[in-house]
Amino acid sequence: MTVLDEPVIVRGACPQDCPDTCAFLYHVEDGKLVEVTGDPAHPMTRGGLCVKLKDFAEHHYNPDRILYPMRRVGPKGSGQFERMSWDEALAEIKSRWTQIIDQYGAEAIMPHAYLGHQGTLNGLTAGDAFFNRLGSTVAEKTYCESGSSTAWHMTVGGSGGLDIESFAYAKYIIVWGMNMISTNLHGWPFLLEAQKNGAKIVVIDPVRTRTAKAADWHIAIKPGTDGALALGMMNVIIGENLVDQDYVKNYTVGFEELKERASHYPPERVAEITGISADDIRKLAREYATTPPAAIRQGVALERSRGGGQAIRAITCLPALIGAWRHVGGGTMEMPIWEFPTLFDRICRPDWIKPGTRVINELKLGAALTGEMPLDPPIKSLFVYNSNPVSQAPAQAKIVQGLLREDLFTVVSELFITDTARYADILLPATMQAEQLDIMVTWGHLYLMLNMPAIPAPGECVPNVELFRRLAKTMGFKDDYWDRTDEEMLRDFYDWSAPQLKGITLDLLKERGYMRLNVGMPNERAPHVKGNFPTPSGKCEFKSSLAEKGNFVIPVWRSMYDGFQPGDPIDPLPDYIPPHESKASAPELSQRFPLSIVSPKPHAFLNTQYANETPKQQRQGQQKVFIHPGDAAARAIHTGDLVRVFNDRGSFEAPAELTEDVMPGLIMANVGYWLNANRSDTAVNSISSDVSSEMGNAGSFSDNLVEVAHAGA
Repeated sequence: MTVLDEPVIVRGACPQDCPDTCAFLYHVEDGKLVEVTGDPAHPMTRGGLCVKLKDFAEHHYNPDRILYPMRRVGPKGSGQFERMSWDEALAEIKSRWTQIIDQYGAEAIMPHAYLGHQGTLNGLTAGDAFFNRLGSTVAEKTYCESGSSTAWHMTVGGSGGLDIESFAYAKYIIVWGMNMISTNLHGWPFLLEAQKNGAKIVVIDPVRTRTAKAADWHIAIKPGTDGALALGMMNVIIGENLVDQDYVKNYTVGFEELKERASHYPPERVAEITGISADDIRKLAREYATTPPAAIRQGVALERSRGGGQAIRAITCLPALIGAWRHVGGGTMEMPIWEFPTLFDRICRPDWIKPGTRVINELKLGAALTGEMPLDPPIKSLFVYNSNPVSQAPAQAKIVQGLLREDLFTVVSELFITDTARYADILLPATMQAEQLDIMVTWGHLYLMLNMPAIPAPGECVPNVELFRRLAKTMGFKDDYWDRTDEEMLRDFYDWSAPQLKGITLDLLKERGYMRLNVGMPNERAPHVKGNFPTPSGKCEFKSSLAEKGNFVIPVWRSMYDGFQPGDPIDPLPDYIPPHESKASAPELSQRFPLSIVSPKPHAFLNTQYANETPKQQRQGQQKVFIHPGDAAARAIHTGDLVRVFNDRGSFEAPAELTEDVMPGLIMANVGYWLNANRSDTAVNSISSDVSSEMGNAGSFSDNLVEVAHAGA
């Protein structure tokens, strides 16, 4: 008779690119992960899991997982592979890279990674030290938050801003460009608590989302015009003397200049730009300015158009204008990651970047691989981990064209054979969260989260941190960077002596799973009552002193690109910058492609993660194109008709869904679906431009014009 091990519970934390970073409890029986539940004791996530994580245990045992290194045996893109050993895989990588370096130099190799995992060891920056040591091209990572974070730093510095838990104490809440119920689910209850206590919730979004439907007031705005609305609110607030003059005098810089700028945005002009009535603009401004504490939850979507950065600058100025920072529950929230004393320079080793090493933005991957971007040397090898650029990056057709090059040696570390992994020459098997140790990089709340390994890794899967140890050894690197254990790295990668971590240790995290930073409790936290903004002036900078640095990027690891971001000075005052593509800014283009498109995150997938799994597909439903009945009637389109969405960059097909949840002139299609789920073997980003926004080199995913017609027309 076999005696089974006693059931055990291991503490963990969600690995996904989400502001919630939920506390996990791994339930293990006889060495098998049988269930993953939320930890009910966590003050922010409170034991709940989103639909994406409901069957996370089963996710680990998906029969389609990559369990062993594999080499391509069929044509590129065919997804045909055969098993090989780790020794063989590493030897082939070394051989191919050595040949490339000898002939072209190390810059002919380019990594591509993002937040497929959100850990300190295994996430966004897991391979940066290795590739910096190798001398490869530096990949600038600006998929999201780069424009937002740059604008935030220009205005209020590296502040954590308003705590999501403090929203419970607000009386007027604006959710601006964010569908919280789908993408920040565990933050939403704090808003509901405030609403129960009399607060008004306003949602500003082009689409009547789940969150907008649950709000007290949905304000539908044309995509890419948020900066004009914020300036219009300023115009009313200043013109009607609703400014907190004492706060502005003592804790801000540049009010007179901001006043002059806002004078150019009376409500009538803003109404023409945004599609919001002048009366509603006045109402919003008055209510916001006269209902303390007033809070704004900013969404990443705000940055995804040409003027997104300046829009965020304008929105971030609003709380100081009315003195909202004086109150618990007052202010605005971008992401509180800036409060965490993470030592990114130790993780990424920017000191290993050789002077003059070129930088290529990851959103330009298609142009870099196809030769559209002149490069010397050309990219001869691509290494992808924590990312699925074929589905997630813009200019999809160019990326596929580049990946089909026979002279491009592509290595992908993955969990499944994704749309990008199909083009790999070598596939490497990665671990899932219950199989690895990590501290999670949290960008939506103020708790340091530890994930403990609960089960052994299956097959020959390895964490990213171990993958790069093996690659470093293979390439002959002798640095002691890769000699440390995972735990030793975690101890080195945080400033455990920082005030925020007082009383917090790795040993305590092992016991408790999470601990709140020492930055004040939610019912008392008001970080800028007396200014104390971490800007050069120490004040909220309506007129930014950093603007003279030009169109720079402030990544999480701030010194990573020092010296790599030349550029002309940008406007130090927030302003409205029209979209690249709209009827107003591109009238000739709009004659051919008259509809704007937004592609928000789905409810049941996390970007493209989980989109290959049947339960999530059933929950999310098939790819659809949501179109206003008026626009549909003009094209003789009915609900259920298979339609083609297209422009000069590409196209995708999906059934139409007629709805007034989108305004006339706008269509919506969720990003995240794998290409093989679409009849045309393309997805939403086939129509996306790889032109950046004007701040932080952010993507312009919501700044595209298209046309819709019956498929085959």
